[in-house]
Amino acid sequence: MRTKITELFGIEHPIIQGGMHYVGFAELAGAVSEAGGLGIITALTQKTPQKLSDEIKKCRQITQKPIGVNLTFLPVVEKPDYQGYVQAIIDGGVKIVETAGNNPAKWVPLLKDNGIKVIHKCTTVRHALKAQSIGVDALSIDGFECGGHPGEDDIPNMILLPKAAEELEVPFVASGGMNDARSLVASLAMGADGMNMGTRFMVTREAPIHNNVKQAIINANETDTRLVMRPLRNTERVLNNKAVEKLLEKEKALGSEISFNDIADEVSGVYPKIMLEGMMDAGVWSCGMVAGLIHDQPTVKELIDRIMLDAEILIRKKLSSMLSN
Repeated sequence: MRTKITELFGIEHPIIQGGMHYVGFAELAGAVSEAGGLGIITALTQKTPQKLSDEIKKCRQITQKPIGVNLTFLPVVEKPDYQGYVQAIIDGGVKIVETAGNNPAKWVPLLKDNGIKVIHKCTTVRHALKAQSIGVDALSIDGFECGGHPGEDDIPNMILLPKAAEELEVPFVASGGMNDARSLVASLAMGADGMNMGTRFMVTREAPIHNNVKQAIINANETDTRLVMRPLRNTERVLNNKAVEKLLEKEKALGSEISFNDIADEVSGVYPKIMLEGMMDAGVWSCGMVAGLIHDQPTVKELIDRIMLDAEILIRKKLSSMLSN
C-alpha cells in the first residue's frame, strides 16, 4: 500500500508504532520497522543521551530499515538534556523524529537542517495547524479514544480526522483507537494517510514489557479505562486499577484545590515498576479504549501482515462489492 506517509518516511506499510514510556525500546521499534512499519524508540525512557545512543545502536542490530525516535517536551522543573538527546539522534543517523507535548518550534530547524523529518502529535486541529506553520513534515492526530494524553477538548476520531483532512496541507496519521485493518481502512476513508498504534503494539511478542501488563490489556474491555488528572488539565487515559481508584478519590475529595504533589505517589516514577516488574497496582499507566478489541499476542510481523492483508480484502472485496455496476 502506498500513501503519502509511506513515501515520506520510506516505509512499506502506513503503520507507525508511536512513542510509549518504558515500552518503546529497541526490541519493539526494530521489530516494527523490520516488518515494514515505522518503529519508534522513546528517548526519555533512556535516562541519558548516551543511553539513547546505545539504544539506537541496539535497534540497528535488529533492522537497517527506517526507525524513529520520540521526543516529548514536558513542562517539568528539571528539564531533560534535550540538546543532548537531539545530538544523539543526529549522531545515530536517525532520520525521523516524533515530537509530542509542548511546542517543538525550538528544535524543528535543527532537526530539519540535519535531514530529519518531523511528525508532531496533536489532539486538536488548531494545534496541528500551529505545528504545520512551524514546518513539521507530518502530523499524528490523536483522538479522544487514545491511551495517554488526549488533551482537554475530548474530540473523537470520527470528527477529528475529517476535520484535519479539511484543514491540513501536510499528511497525517490517525492515532487513538487503532487496532486492525478496520482501523486503517476507516482512517484512510476519513483522510488520513496511515495510522499510529500504541496499546495494540504493547500486546505483541516483541514488546519488552511484563506479561502481566499484556494480560491486563487482553482481559480489559472498552469500558475499563479512566481519565485522571482532569483537574490539573493534564488529562491521561489509563487502565483502571487500585492506584487509579485511589487517585480519583483524591480528585473528588480535593476538587479544584488538588495539586500534583497530592497524587505524586500514584503517578511519579511508577512506570518501571509496572512495565518491567509487572506490579499492576503500583500506579497509573496509559492504556487506550482499544484494549477492548485486543484478544491475542501475535508477533509484530504477524500483526502487521494480518492488518495489511485484511485491509486489502476490505477494500477490494467488501467495500467494492457494495458499489453497483
